[in-house]
Amino acid sequence: VQLQASGGGLVQPGDSLKLSCVVSGHTFSTLGIVSWFRQAPGKEREFVGGFRLSLNRPYHADFLKGRFTLSKDNARKMVTLQMDSLKPEDTGIYFCAARYNFPVGTYSRADIYNFWGQGTLVTVSS
Repeated sequence: VQLQASGGGLVQPGDSLKLSCVVSGHTFSTLGIVSWFRQAPGKEREFVGGFRLSLNRPYHADFLKGRFTLSKDNARKMVTLQMDSLKPEDTGIYFCAARYNFPVGTYSRADIYNFWGQGTLVTVSS
């Protein structure tokens, strides 16, 4: 399974960005979950959100308070992360990750994912 993340960039506070994670090398719809994590300088990688493909259900991190939205596109084999009302503390490298089976109760843990993309940098600064 290969994951290609894209869409990062430099934006101002309050702006929006849309990140994309394209999956190849495996049947998209049979993956358990495709998720987004982020890592700020000097901090641990944290869960942003994940999409359970078989049930068409997104899971968002509580701390985001509705600012970020996950969606999927089966035809393009893609999971997207729409980020609105961006804040400076959203700055970091955003990674997409995938796992064959849906990890009940542990999907927010980075160590349980089988595959990772290379990451895309998001910088929110005035």
